[in-house]
Amino acid sequence: MTEGLPRRIKLAFILQALLASVAITAGVMLTGLAVRHSVLDERLQREADAFWTGRAASPAYPLPRTSTMTGYLYPAAAGDRTAPRYLRELAPGRHRVALPGTTMRADVLVDRRPQATFYLVFESGHIDRAIGLTGLVSLLLSLLATYLVSWWTYRTSKRLVAPVSWLANVVTQWDPRDPDASVIKPHNLPAEAGSEVHRLARALVGLADRVADFVQRERDFTRDASHELRTPLTVIRVATDMMLADPATSSAMLRSLARVQRAGRDMEEVIDAFLILAREMDIAPQSSEFEVRDIIQDQIARIRPMLADKPVAIELIDNGAPRLFGPPHVLAVMVGNLLSNAVHFTDHGSIEVRLSPDAIEVRDSGIGMNANALAKAFDPFYRADITREEGRGMGLSITRRLGDRMGWPVSLQSLPGEGTTATIRFLG
Repeated sequence: MTEGLPRRIKLAFILQALLASVAITAGVMLTGLAVRHSVLDERLQREADAFWTGRAASPAYPLPRTSTMTGYLYPAAAGDRTAPRYLRELAPGRHRVALPGTTMRADVLVDRRPQATFYLVFESGHIDRAIGLTGLVSLLLSLLATYLVSWWTYRTSKRLVAPVSWLANVVTQWDPRDPDASVIKPHNLPAEAGSEVHRLARALVGLADRVADFVQRERDFTRDASHELRTPLTVIRVATDMMLADPATSSAMLRSLARVQRAGRDMEEVIDAFLILAREMDIAPQSSEFEVRDIIQDQIARIRPMLADKPVAIELIDNGAPRLFGPPHVLAVMVGNLLSNAVHFTDHGSIEVRLSPDAIEVRDSGIGMNANALAKAFDPFYRADITREEGRGMGLSITRRLGDRMGWPVSLQSLPGEGTTATIRFLG
């Protein structure tokens, strides 16, 4: 799930504070080490130089000996064999060593000259404590300043983005069919809203007005189209009923009238299917319990006249048809489109309609489709064979959309020259 803007800003400031803390801590530690080395090197070297200068002026010049510093001198002629073991093993330069018999550590400067070797032992614990305390205080003050600045900038940033979050929450609660844009008009915005938020709010108000206009026009069109299309169909149905009831009507005319009446019913089913596609997803269509077998038989009877001039046999293979709850006219339109497609692309051979408890299969021995055509078969206005004049390439697209809407997904399998199998599955 995508994180909200305030949370992302909060995480950014937390990360910034953590990185700053790490950088400050590392800086203070490195600075303390650098200061310690610099101070000790200078202090010890100055003491050693002062001793050698004093000894050059007077052989009796005393060795350094204070509470923290002790000097040892071993003439070159005698060697330093009498020096403590922990000193004899040290090369010229400054060293950090552990004092024997204690837990303390000391810094030792070894200054070896032709006439003698001078050892200067400095117990640097107090310097370490002073540098550590100074570093700790500096670290705490730096971290405190960093956290205070981060907290203040975070609070400021949060106040700046609060109107955007408020606007997002308000827009999220809109009803897409009737968005109420009055709540985000300028006089209702939070006092801290900036010019950008005002511009965004005005744009959303304009968008909401346009959406409301589109929704109203769609409702008007759906209502008017339903009324205007059903009226002539009702007239046709009533007229054919009267002519069918007339004893003077010839048998040939009766057959034609029956086809006209069936076509009128088919058109009413198509109109109902289109209206279902035009409605919102949460508006359930009029449904009832029906036998799938009855729908299939009606559609096969409707399609048979289209095979009168073709050497094509159509067969129903019933392996157990389910009983469904839903709009039967929608399934009729879907099956009718698949059968019409099969008839359209089959010039000879057979069409099989297989019924099973969870699916309907329409198999034909027609021209089939290659992989490219199969991938585009459900695209609106796509026709696999443009040399055939019948159809406009909308049947499969409508069938797929109806199936997705009702939870009856449609799939195709096809090979060039071997025919096509269309399957409607009943999920759940």
